[in-house]
Amino acid sequence: MKRVVLALLLAPLPALAHDYPTVARADYVLGCMAANGNSRLALERCACSIDAIAEQLPYDRYEAADTVLRMQAGNLGERGAEFRDPPQTRAAVEALRRAQAEATLRCFP
Repeated sequence: MKRVVLALLLAPLPALAHDYPTVARADYVLGCMAANGNSRLALERCACSIDAIAEQLPYDRYEAADTVLRMQAGNLGERGAEFRDPPQTRAAVEALRRAQAEATLRCFP
C-alpha cells in the first residue's frame, strides 16, 4: 500500500490539455499590461485574461490565430492574402476573439 501511494506521489502529473508555455503567457500579459496602464491591477487582470483564454482555447489554436493576427498587422499587402482569406483562418481568429471577449467580461469588470 505504501509503495502505491509513494509511486502516485512521484509520478509526473499529466499536462493540462490547454496548458500554454510560460513564454506565451508572459508575452500576452506584457502586451495586455502595456495596453492597460502597466499597473499592478493591469497585471492581475491580464493574468486572469490569459488564464480565461487558455481555459477556452487549446494552445495550438491560440498560436495559429495569434500568428494570423500578427501577419495581418504586418501590412503584407497581396502576400498577406493567405492570412486573411481562407475560411479556416477567419474561424481561428473568430475563436480567439470570442475567447478574448469572454476573458474581458470575466477579468475586466
